[in-house]
Amino acid sequence: MNIRLIKAPLNLRFSYADKDRYPVFKREFDKLSEYDEDPVGQWLKMAKARGETKESDQVMLTLIVELHRKIDEITKILKNEKTEMLKLDYDSKIDEIGFEHFKIEEELFEKEKIYYGRIPMPIFPKREVAIFFKAIDKQIAKIEMMHERDRQDWNSYVAARERVMIRERKAKR
Repeated sequence: MNIRLIKAPLNLRFSYADKDRYPVFKREFDKLSEYDEDPVGQWLKMAKARGETKESDQVMLTLIVELHRKIDEITKILKNEKTEMLKLDYDSKIDEIGFEHFKIEEELFEKEKIYYGRIPMPIFPKREVAIFFKAIDKQIAKIEMMHERDRQDWNSYVAARERVMIRERKAKR
């Protein structure tokens, strides 16, 4: 199997998704897909659907929505409210990524097993990307399930890392 991977410094939290825990992980996975389903995100979706934002600067609108989300986040902290995430069994560092695969530094996977994980992505807006993946060997996994918006951001990140790698190679010459 020919898998093309490039260096990328990411973190991964994950657990084995056995048949008993899979429904719990799937529920969190589905919940994380609703990233835009907060009140401001819902309002913005409805405004876009009604055509009320076509005259607006989309970049500014996105920035304002993100500022509102940050204020909501600060308010939660001040009120001592926490968003509960599942505790996952392992923390690892992702060493290399590709469009469909990734490789971790340590040998923690069991071949052919399905895992659930979260990857904090260095993208805007910052968020944890939820994934289900299947171990190909002890270090390499294939992404099996990822939300569409997360997939787009993941692919953009992979492409950006490839550009960095190409620039580094050219600089060495």
